[in-house]
Amino acid sequence: MTAELVRGQNHTLPQTRLEIRVSAGTPVVAGATLGDERGTVRGVEWIAHPGSPQLPGLEVSQQAAADHRLAVDLEALPAGAHRVTVLLALPVGAGGPARFGAVPAPFVAVTGLDGAEIATFTLTGLDAESAVSALELYRRQDAWKVRAVGQGYAGGLAEMLADQGVAEATGLAGSIQEAVTRGLARSVAPPPRTQGGDRVRHATGSADHRPTAPPPAPEPPEPLTDPATAPQSHTAPGPAAAGPAAGGPINYAHPRRQHAAPPSAPPTAPPAQPGQAAQPVAGDATGWSMDERLYNQIWGMFEDLARAVAAYRSAVDFAESRMDQELDRALSDPRNRIGGAGDRAREAARAKRDELTSRAREALDRDLAQLAAEAAVVEPALPAAYAGWGNPVWHAHRVPMEIPMALRIGDLHLPERTDLRVPLLVRLPLERGIWVDSGRTASEAAALIDTDRLRGLAMETAVAHAARLLAVYPPGEFSVHVIDPAGAAAGPLAPLVDAGVLAGPPAAGAGGVASVLAHLTRRVDLVQMAVRAGAADSLPPDLDTGEQLLVVNDFPHGFDDRAVTQLRYLADEGPAVGVHLLMVADREEASAYGPVLDPLWRSLLRITPVADSHLADPWVGHAWTYEPLAVPPGSRVLEQVLAAVAAARRAAGR
Repeated sequence: MTAELVRGQNHTLPQTRLEIRVSAGTPVVAGATLGDERGTVRGVEWIAHPGSPQLPGLEVSQQAAADHRLAVDLEALPAGAHRVTVLLALPVGAGGPARFGAVPAPFVAVTGLDGAEIATFTLTGLDAESAVSALELYRRQDAWKVRAVGQGYAGGLAEMLADQGVAEATGLAGSIQEAVTRGLARSVAPPPRTQGGDRVRHATGSADHRPTAPPPAPEPPEPLTDPATAPQSHTAPGPAAAGPAAGGPINYAHPRRQHAAPPSAPPTAPPAQPGQAAQPVAGDATGWSMDERLYNQIWGMFEDLARAVAAYRSAVDFAESRMDQELDRALSDPRNRIGGAGDRAREAARAKRDELTSRAREALDRDLAQLAAEAAVVEPALPAAYAGWGNPVWHAHRVPMEIPMALRIGDLHLPERTDLRVPLLVRLPLERGIWVDSGRTASEAAALIDTDRLRGLAMETAVAHAARLLAVYPPGEFSVHVIDPAGAAAGPLAPLVDAGVLAGPPAAGAGGVASVLAHLTRRVDLVQMAVRAGAADSLPPDLDTGEQLLVVNDFPHGFDDRAVTQLRYLADEGPAVGVHLLMVADREEASAYGPVLDPLWRSLLRITPVADSHLADPWVGHAWTYEPLAVPPGSRVLEQVLAAVAAARRAAGR
């Protein structure tokens, strides 16, 4: 029976190998400290945090996320450790909430390795605090207990660590937040809260796949917001969430959609026959337009895939752990280590492991098949902004009169099924710049390509993204500037130059770099002043108030200190007033500038010109493989799209 703790209450732990699951509704930092008999932390080597996630007997998440799983083996803790304190903190400078009073109450559950809950605690009553000691596991007379703490700190991580006796607490808190910021820079933005709730599952549950604890009651629905800042209302997945791995099919009918969808919404899928999965329908999600419904459906597919794979991986880990425990028990008697009894014990343990793994794989395959069926229906129905270059919709594309909700910049997949691709969408207008990494990466695809060819592919990727942005904005409302200091990108830039859709010739040399940066910096300054003063009519008549995109090739070549400062200014201040960056660069080549450029890289969404598993989801931290959008070999779709953009501009007199 689960013990539902209140602040200060304790409960005996029946086992020493545990998981601590956190569901916060918004990205939080999770860590843990070890304390001696007096609760004092002896040094940084007794603190597990995103920058140093592993200690003997303890492992925490490596990034901020809405949901966490912390692994604890109390018998493997360092000698002298009598207490484990679980810490939660809000990321600093990530654009999210600055106090726990502005987010749903975090929910913490202590579970066994089979997912069965031992104790739960909801951290209510928090207000101005930005860090909190959630709970502690402590040793009392050779037995371990859990106590609900809920002690908040308005001074954040530094104050909380100092309260535990950590020397140099301020510096350590800064290094932890720095590690968190690096992790956030590689995260896929979570989907926004929808108006009608989440995608719905029906889980049957099983002995070895128990559902995780329910999250705090959801807040009332709110209008669709940007995925980078919207709070989450999804059920905590947890690596052992019941979800699809429990055998329940994903429900594509979205029964709650009737509360938010307009009367013109398309009908949902027909009811499935007994024993059959519901048939997927394109646009069968919440939203007031087809674009919005498809956008929400794609994010729902992303979330379902993340959770299905998390449940499968957790089930496999549990099967392995259970086999190890059974072997330890069976072979603890020296008489069973050799001979027939030992062999039978090994065979029985491995057979049980294989059975559990097989059941988990069957459940995963069933859910992956349903998601693949949904993808097959959704992909042909996508509008141009959401579609790949091979989609026929681009051949009939006409420049729109209003911008879409989002733009597709690639695909994501997981190794459990590489042919199941989920579109990666970013909201428009862009709220962060994009960095196309032209350097050597850890991916096998990049290792097989010549350095010069890799740089060329990176610039071709940037050109394709610039073309997509031009194609989905109304005529004259989006301008593209290019900085190519050495003129090395003449080939990849040819489609943009030949179509005449650039704001001016690609800028070359130090003078060209300075001129373009000065022009865009002036625009940012003037628009900011006009907005603050409420005097938009006072802007100079020659100022282009449309969205601006600056494509920078081969950074930092051709950039002096002043130019670097201006580029950082555009990255920080530009998106809010319609100036965006699309950089093509090798970060290693910029290392000569030292850490001064680190904030620049972290502010950009890193993508690659070849497949690379570097992006992480906001729930369970899967490493997703990013696949760039490729123009089909021999296709002239890029040139056709740019020609349509040029024609639309001429027709509009722009």
